[in-house]
Amino acid sequence: MSIHHVLVADPIADKGIEELRAAPGIEVDVKLGLSEAELIALAPRYAAIIVRSGVKVTAPVIEAGAGVLKAVGRAGVGVDNIDIPAATKHGVVVMNTPGGNTISTAEHAFTLMMSLARHIPQAHQSVAEGRFKEGRKAYSGVELYHKTLAILGMGRIGSEFARRAMAFGMRVVVYDPYLSASKAKSLRVELCDTVDEAVEQADFITLHMPKTKETTHLINRERIAKMKPGVRIINCARGGLIDEKALVEGLESGKIAGAALDVFETEPPLADDPLLQRDDVVLTPHLGASTEEAQENVGIEIALAIRDTLLSGTVVNAVNMPNIDEKTLAEIGPYLRLAETLGKLVAQIAPAQPAFFRINYSGKVAEVDTTLITRSALKGYLEVGAGEGSANYLNAPTMAETRGMRVTESRAGELCEFTDLIEVVVGNDDDQTKVAGTFFGSLPRIVKLGDRFVEVVPEGSLLLFENTDAPGMIGQVGKWMGDHGVNIASMSLGRDQSGGTAISVLNLDSAPSPEIVQGLLQIQGIHDARLVTL
Repeated sequence: MSIHHVLVADPIADKGIEELRAAPGIEVDVKLGLSEAELIALAPRYAAIIVRSGVKVTAPVIEAGAGVLKAVGRAGVGVDNIDIPAATKHGVVVMNTPGGNTISTAEHAFTLMMSLARHIPQAHQSVAEGRFKEGRKAYSGVELYHKTLAILGMGRIGSEFARRAMAFGMRVVVYDPYLSASKAKSLRVELCDTVDEAVEQADFITLHMPKTKETTHLINRERIAKMKPGVRIINCARGGLIDEKALVEGLESGKIAGAALDVFETEPPLADDPLLQRDDVVLTPHLGASTEEAQENVGIEIALAIRDTLLSGTVVNAVNMPNIDEKTLAEIGPYLRLAETLGKLVAQIAPAQPAFFRINYSGKVAEVDTTLITRSALKGYLEVGAGEGSANYLNAPTMAETRGMRVTESRAGELCEFTDLIEVVVGNDDDQTKVAGTFFGSLPRIVKLGDRFVEVVPEGSLLLFENTDAPGMIGQVGKWMGDHGVNIASMSLGRDQSGGTAISVLNLDSAPSPEIVQGLLQIQGIHDARLVTL
């Protein structure tokens, strides 16, 4: 049994580590506080690395582990500390744990909103400092009841926040470009078309989005100017979603009545950060997921995800490839293998410098999620056609894109000749090659080359040749191969019409030399011959 080594580089729950150590074939090392240089030195040893937010898995770390490193797990939601493009390029799955700290973060954000509305930290401080009467006069708050709350980002945490807000009698408007109108209706929230539409009507605003190029400084000077006077803003998501300079300006002008932050553009905030000096701000040190339950949940969740990826190939909560659980893997596994074989086949017979790679699905296979099947065909093609032995499910689309190859897929609406059919077409404006495969029971078969029907076992050495459809052609080819010690295991022939041209495919017990294959062209009527290895 091969051993998979896993590095835990940030603290996670002991139960998570125990789950990993209990799995056969996995060995775990816990090494905390590593520098980037130390990680680079260690990376070639490990099949997986688990981190939280403390350790950064940079491009040099991933490159150092290339070929060995298969997965990086983040015990938490944000993956800002992992270089996703580098991981994808090198075929490393990056997984997080979006569900493990959902309740903890939603509760903390909601607590911040309530603390902000009623000045809880400041009122506490006034009592502790003996300013009871002064505090009672100074810290009159506002109710949540009948106020309008804008939630920016309606994933798991935003949805949990919405449920709590509605329980307090708040009107909830939301912005999320991926939330459907029907889902918004089922959640009983009002869906806005733009961020501005949401924030312009809000008394409270809470952010629950990842930090991306598009969401960085989502709350900025221009957007603050559009808000209602006296708005209150909460951020328990990611530092940088709010332009903190613009936030301070809004607080100083009175446009913003208060802000509650658990995350910051710079963590920890600098000593001279003006937010630290303000009485209208509530601050916590990135505590959103800091509950015993959440830390145990995310530790166990990421440990199980890493275990399953290494041992069974299943992938859950990946941020750079489609999820695939054990049931789905069992369902589409045969299609993955067939698609990869078709990709390898077409790579050896298609025209050079293709402009497109198209895969068409017909029959029952068209009813499943074909994302990974398409990637499998592309992986097979790139491994052979582009000489990219490192092609995999993650980086295949990017590799195709860098070569200017357009990748598309389609599903046939009409019935086809087979229960299932996967067809791969590769080419350019001048020329294209088409191959297709299906299953006869559970056995894979190549059933089309171009528009000609064949029946070929997709394995080993295949000899493909095109010839004039005339008596004696197959006999001459068989004699030539026999004279050179090459045994034919099976044969399939497809022709356009009697006396026209035919394509023949021979399954061979051994691969003939290039000279033997080229010698076939000496036989009158043989137009083309090539050896394909699957």
